[in-house]
Amino acid sequence: MQVVGYVRVSTSEQGESGAGLEAQRAAITAACAQRGWTLVAIEEDVASGTSRNRRPGLDNAIRACERGPAKGLIVAKLDRLSRSLSDFADVMLRCKRGGWALVALDLGVDTSTAAGALVANVMASVAQWERDTIADRTRQALAVKKAQGVKLGRASTLPATVSRRIARDRANGLSYRAIADRLNAAGVPTGQGGRQWYPMTVRTVLLAKGGES
Repeated sequence: MQVVGYVRVSTSEQGESGAGLEAQRAAITAACAQRGWTLVAIEEDVASGTSRNRRPGLDNAIRACERGPAKGLIVAKLDRLSRSLSDFADVMLRCKRGGWALVALDLGVDTSTAAGALVANVMASVAQWERDTIADRTRQALAVKKAQGVKLGRASTLPATVSRRIARDRANGLSYRAIADRLNAAGVPTGQGGRQWYPMTVRTVLLAKGGES
């Protein structure tokens, strides 16, 4: 099997000195030789964050698997791929869809084998649970704040003159749509700085003023 390796260090100093990178390369090279795999390339990132953002080396490695010639992505340690379980789960989902293997030597993750795939699936399930738990906690916290009367979302910067204009048009019998169309025609920005007014945006302004129910 042809595979592409991926190595990463978290600081530019490590990248310049080679500390960590050479150890990762050695582990990947040795594992490929032991398994009879052809290592087509080793991509690397230096001074990258803990997530997958701004990682051109990782993007190249995944692209080599999805478009060829590699059929697998191998890392010496899972945290070199990402310290985020959700990021790992996303990469694993892409490898499943693309039919290529994902290998992390330190944890025995190897989706080309039944046992390795089982480990990967368990970790992906944990990642999904982590995301769901965070989402639940966020919803609960927002519900508490709302019950306490805390206004959620970004503060509106809509000038009072625009609010009065909307209220006046509504009092004159204009629909939400008609008011929105007039504001758009006049080039009036929304309270969040947007360029497009919608009927619901107009209604939200009126609700904030207490003019609608």
